[in-house]
Amino acid sequence: MASVTKEQVLEALAGVIDGVSGSSIVDLGWIGGIAIRDGHVSFSIEIDPALAKNLEPVRQAAEKAVHALHGVLTASAVLSAHRSGGPTAAPAASHAPQHGGAVGQQDMPGKLDLPGVKSVIAVASGKGGVGKSTTAANLALALSKLGLKVALFDADIYGPSAPRLFGVHLERPTGEENRLQPVLSHGIKMMSIGFLVPEDAPVIWRGPMVMGALEQLLRDVEWGEVDVMVIDMPPGTGDTQLTVCQKVKLDGAVIVSTPQDIALLDARKGLNMFRKVEVPILGIIENMSYHICSKCGNREEIFGHGGARATAQELGADFLGEVPLHLAIRESSDQGTPIVMAEPDGPHAKAFLAIAAKIKAKLGR
Repeated sequence: MASVTKEQVLEALAGVIDGVSGSSIVDLGWIGGIAIRDGHVSFSIEIDPALAKNLEPVRQAAEKAVHALHGVLTASAVLSAHRSGGPTAAPAASHAPQHGGAVGQQDMPGKLDLPGVKSVIAVASGKGGVGKSTTAANLALALSKLGLKVALFDADIYGPSAPRLFGVHLERPTGEENRLQPVLSHGIKMMSIGFLVPEDAPVIWRGPMVMGALEQLLRDVEWGEVDVMVIDMPPGTGDTQLTVCQKVKLDGAVIVSTPQDIALLDARKGLNMFRKVEVPILGIIENMSYHICSKCGNREEIFGHGGARATAQELGADFLGEVPLHLAIRESSDQGTPIVMAEPDGPHAKAFLAIAAKIKAKLGR
């Protein structure tokens, strides 16, 4: 299959005309962020946010023009609002709470319709490095082992890790008429920006473009029948978290933290953010809770112990369980077979299964 080039994409897009100005969207300087990977092309159309609704036909025409190129399997265009200097420009949208004020889910009208998806939960952390993505992957697998049909959506645009965790980083989603089929691994339906851009290529996108990409990746995927979708959130409490909360009907959030004070401080912020946007808190998980020496069997609490349980009690949230720090969890993740699949009868897998059982019960209620 011939490989399409950026120049060919731009040439195709040069034929897409904005009906108001009569100019090509390329001549208008609207095209940015072109990514080409094994026949899958994604790009942004950067516009004044006030024009977004009127330019949906232009977005669709751009996708069709690129999809018609020889060698293109799928084409995905995102309307990305940027702050324009023109007199009619609307300010870039910001849904961040001012001075700590509450921001309800109703602030961003129009929830995404995810047909067939019964429940959606977010797995989040206040800071990076606490094992949130590894936890999300193993929870998705554990929920699947409990008999649920599970999907995993990787919402970390800047640092997607789900493809590598599941050993499918070389896979590409297929699709017809710009509807993508999720990648299937270990029985889990998955979607991530990591499937569409080279693994070592940084995603250098403005915030609004990230928001548009997230919404489109959720909306334009044929998820089919799913009992629970697990969204692996990026760390922190920024635009991505707020957009997901306000555009997706979340049935709950799970907070992942290590026992150390600095991580728990950020975990509190993450938990309080979900409460501000009226998302139920399913509970807190203490990851890297302790370490058992593989040679002598001695238990060491490297990052402290019990901090997440105490924080959950203090904040009126449920404590879902402890996951140890162990080499096998890291090795199995690096090898693309998370511990719940690699050692299903081992103590670490049982820890995730116990937590998943609690989450399943909460969703059932």
